[in-house]
Amino acid sequence: MTFSGATQAAFGGAQPAFGGAFGRNLSFLAREMEVTTLRRNVIANNIANAGTPNFKRSDVNFESQLKRALDSEKVTPPFTEFITDPRHIAFNKPMDWRDVRPRRILDYLTESRNNGNNVDIEQEGIDSLNNQLVYTTLAQVISSEFQRVNIVLR
Repeated sequence: MTFSGATQAAFGGAQPAFGGAFGRNLSFLAREMEVTTLRRNVIANNIANAGTPNFKRSDVNFESQLKRALDSEKVTPPFTEFITDPRHIAFNKPMDWRDVRPRRILDYLTESRNNGNNVDIEQEGIDSLNNQLVYTTLAQVISSEFQRVNIVLR
């Protein structure tokens, strides 16, 4: 998934529109909102194909990769490597959280019906509700962030 032009320009581009912790928080929130939109589309596709024989459900993986990238920033190397050539590989190069992209994953391991389809309509409904709650919460958090800025500017 590629992020929309507005999201890249305002939140995740090379030149952030807002600096410091505020800009970083907005970037996280905007990326998560884009991921919840992708997740909604994936869930809708799963539900639409619930009756299709041999259809395998999909899921979206983003949060675990983002956590791995953020955790890699905190790691202190046990020793300092000595790199003399640009082709040398750094041992403990932290991942940039801005480079993390959501991945759509096919679930080949579960099978809920005899026709090879593994979509559980009840689970997809629960996932859809959870996803909607996350999206609504993110929108409220972003709104409150801008309300705080508005209060400061008054």
